[in-house]
Amino acid sequence: MKYKALLFGSIGTLIESSNIQRNSFNQAFKEAGLDWYWDEQDYKILLKKSGGTKRVEDFAEKNNVNINAEKIRNRKTEIFSSFISQNKQELRKSVDKIIKFTKKNNIKLGFATSTTINNVDAVFESLIGQISKNNFDFIGNKSMVRNEKPNPDIYNVAIKSLNLLPGECLAIEDTEESSKSAVNAGIKCIGFPGNYHLDDNFNMCLKKMSILDETIFSL
Repeated sequence: MKYKALLFGSIGTLIESSNIQRNSFNQAFKEAGLDWYWDEQDYKILLKKSGGTKRVEDFAEKNNVNINAEKIRNRKTEIFSSFISQNKQELRKSVDKIIKFTKKNNIKLGFATSTTINNVDAVFESLIGQISKNNFDFIGNKSMVRNEKPNPDIYNVAIKSLNLLPGECLAIEDTEESSKSAVNAGIKCIGFPGNYHLDDNFNMCLKKMSILDETIFSL
């Protein structure tokens, strides 16, 4: 086998989360007394930059509003975590099949996310009966890194933890911005776009796929 590890890079590679994230931001804005509302088109544009705090900061600057972006982002994360932990989610199509393939072929499995521990826990809680933390040889979170994506930090932590070289790993990312994190770490990447990123090119990736299959391990 060409690769020794498959690294899912973001929550959105496991579940379709963009609309839940958007709604969570809008709820956080409402609670903060802001009359902001991000519709789908707004959010698609904002997603071209990684990091929720940065998106809020940029939006506030554009609208000449002085706010605590980190506080709003943290509240959004609480809303998001609460929603997905209380509402069962479905694995994205083909994810279960590819995870079973890794287990059958002795390929290590990682979750190279730099989101919060609460979000990570909520994702696995929402997927009970489909996958569990025990399926993964490495699970990342925000506390492990200084710099969030598109910086390569979390991938560097992942490959060190797995005791592998960058070239022995293959990443799966759902956005172009997050794909840069894997590529910047020297890891080849498959673009697996979510609903809000279907029109993105993923030029830095080996391939853009709507359905994952075992052919990715020979790319």
